[in-house]
Amino acid sequence: MSFDWNIITDFRVMWQYSFFRNAFIAGTMIAVVAGIIGYLVVLRRAAFATHALGHTGFSGAAGAVLFGVNPVYGLLLFTMSTGTGIALLGPRAANRDVEIGTVLAFALGIGLLFISLYTGYDTEVYSILFGEVLGISSSQVALTAEASAVILIATALIYRPLLFASLDEDVAEAKGLPMLGLGLAFMLLLAVTISIAVQIIGVLLIFALMVTPAAIAVRLTRRPAYAVLVAILVAVFATWAGLIIAFYEAPPASFFIVTIAFVLYVAVRAAPPVAGLLRGVGTSARRRRTAPGGPSTSSDSVGILGNQPGQRPLEPLT
Repeated sequence: MSFDWNIITDFRVMWQYSFFRNAFIAGTMIAVVAGIIGYLVVLRRAAFATHALGHTGFSGAAGAVLFGVNPVYGLLLFTMSTGTGIALLGPRAANRDVEIGTVLAFALGIGLLFISLYTGYDTEVYSILFGEVLGISSSQVALTAEASAVILIATALIYRPLLFASLDEDVAEAKGLPMLGLGLAFMLLLAVTISIAVQIIGVLLIFALMVTPAAIAVRLTRRPAYAVLVAILVAVFATWAGLIIAFYEAPPASFFIVTIAFVLYVAVRAAPPVAGLLRGVGTSARRRRTAPGGPSTSSDSVGILGNQPGQRPLEPLT
């Protein structure tokens, strides 16, 4: 369909198609969950774990397709098993790289075996790799809603201790928090989130929803509650905008979702130098208006954990 400026009418036309309704509903739920869990991923520096769980989930989905089962169930089985293994083998986030890489290599080997044995259409494998949001059925929407509700409830129950442990593991452990239990709970939540997010973005593009919105959020605000809200809004915006553009253009919606998220991230990354230049001009003007030798303060931002340029310091968990 060719683009015109009567977007409201076009949206009504989109909504008449059941596959577009399913895509918008499922995409919105997944974006909300991904924004929340993705923020914790960024805080815990678990981007590699997200990458690994997505790829091991591919092996499970390929196995499910091979045996004629819903790919989501295979995704859940493999991602939850892998997440549990990673949490148990490496109780501290900083020591997990070797364990994650080892498990990832083995899981990809299993996925290769399943693909070699599969004799059906390649579209099944393609949708797992790159997502097929416009192919989501009503039953998958229901499954997504159930999984999203479980994730949101579980996250709400452990949010404060999990956030505390994500910010400073040493202090949290000294305070007596169950670090192994929190790490295991986080990996399971991450596994379920990835399993449902793969439906719209695919295992190879999972960063677009799981990491990029949260990476944008921590550069825009220093308060956890606001950062989570920003991550959700960015993920929802990218999903909705990608679906709307896909209504007019031939490339898949996952491409547009990834591109929009990437452009927003680049824009946020480019903003601090510009903001710093403007702050420098403003500081010079203020110094000319104030008496010499007076104290000066600076609002130059630092990383959310103290060493990432372009980000602001994190405030208390209020």
